[in-house]
Amino acid sequence: MRRRTVLLGLVAAAAGGGGLVACTDEATPSPGPSASPGQSAVPILGSTASSSLAPRDVTRYAPAAGTAPAQAYAVGRRDFTFDRGADRPLPTRVWYPATGEVPSTPSPVDGAAPVAGRFPLVLFSHGLTSAPDDFAALLSRWAQAGFVVAAVKYPRTSYGAQPFDQGDIVNQPLDARLVLDRMLALGADPLAAIIDPARVGAAGHSGGGITTAGLFSAHRDERLKAGVLIAATDFLGTPFAGPPAGMLFVHGSDDNTVTYEAGHTVFEAVPWSRAMLTIEGGGHVITDADFETITGTTTEFLRWSLYGDAGAKGRVPSAATTAGIGKLENQL
Repeated sequence: MRRRTVLLGLVAAAAGGGGLVACTDEATPSPGPSASPGQSAVPILGSTASSSLAPRDVTRYAPAAGTAPAQAYAVGRRDFTFDRGADRPLPTRVWYPATGEVPSTPSPVDGAAPVAGRFPLVLFSHGLTSAPDDFAALLSRWAQAGFVVAAVKYPRTSYGAQPFDQGDIVNQPLDARLVLDRMLALGADPLAAIIDPARVGAAGHSGGGITTAGLFSAHRDERLKAGVLIAATDFLGTPFAGPPAGMLFVHGSDDNTVTYEAGHTVFEAVPWSRAMLTIEGGGHVITDADFETITGTTTEFLRWSLYGDAGAKGRVPSAATTAGIGKLENQL
């Protein structure tokens, strides 16, 4: 287990407010494709939600009608080297539907040929002192279900970053937008042919969820049709903006890192179609006990929000509650 402790003011000037954030970060590498990734810890002293995040009327997000793939795919894996200047390298690992035999548990093959088709793109952001591979089990399952998943390693908040700077979260939404730009402009690369630029979403855990919130608020990327925030809160008290999108929050009721109350307050502030999966007794990290509930619920949500699959929308509540540990507030 890796641990880092930091105490700082989280760039209050950038948000016109904000508060003191105590950060005790730890990350445990995922031990296998069926195991859960441990992740960063960002204790928030009080709710980060500001008065600008008061609940508003919900505007329904209506994706273009479609059907998500019924079959599972083999999973390929590729690495790309992007950057936003010499001091901001953004190495990105991509999981995608590939040709080949489909194992019961995804087993990514480096450089496998992409399968024919057009698939939504999901950008994933890790938490503090973490890395994309800590989420390989979850991201491989999304790829197996028919999504291209690009996970960026951030230059100042990932494990081993030198120097490590928690406050650099404020710069990560622009990093994420750059990675989306690059993924949607791969040119002659074989992956370019299978990415549908009209169906793009973003997801993240903890600090990466805060980064994702920034893509729907202070740094709104209007290409995004869906967002998944896991154990996260808002981006420095900035209200959501732009066209409607589908939003799913996932939070453990006993999270003592990013508090459940902080996450739920932000969920209530989303002005579009929204749902919140509460993991009863869950903490800040994804565990073996809640992995299938979280994987199943997020997959059905993405099938609806990015493929426009009405049947998947109808399956979100059952995926959330099948194991008996999830509770769903559903305003999709």
